[in-house]
Amino acid sequence: MPALHELDPVQCERLLRRGTFGRVGLCTPRGPVILPVNYAIHEDAVVIRTTADGTLARYGHGRRLVFEVDGVEEDRWRGWSVLAHGRGIVVADPAPRPPGERARPWAGGDRTAELRLAWTELTGRRIGSGGDPEASMYSRRAVE
Repeated sequence: MPALHELDPVQCERLLRRGTFGRVGLCTPRGPVILPVNYAIHEDAVVIRTTADGTLARYGHGRRLVFEVDGVEEDRWRGWSVLAHGRGIVVADPAPRPPGERARPWAGGDRTAELRLAWTELTGRRIGSGGDPEASMYSRRAVE
């Protein structure tokens, strides 16, 4: 069985900053929801473009959220996962930023609003041995 190892906050932040795709978890009146999103990092916040009246804007503003990014190598039985915990803030008209710090939406529609998750806690773990989780095929460096 592969061993499970906790990642320290510095490792978690490095992995989070290298990703481009993850999932945001939030509570709605219908119950918990997990949405796949593309994202960017600006300062110490996950930034997700959204519609002004979408699920993220309606139920994410001012509420506790969790964001997950991970990488998996199924054939080698190893991978990693990072969770960013914090409170969401929706910004209707975000200030311009450099392309690397601005999420570029994949989905169509008017995605001019931004959900920002300024993390208050980063946790993570990896499973399996060998390999470098920061060189994962799911990291930004590997994609660029």
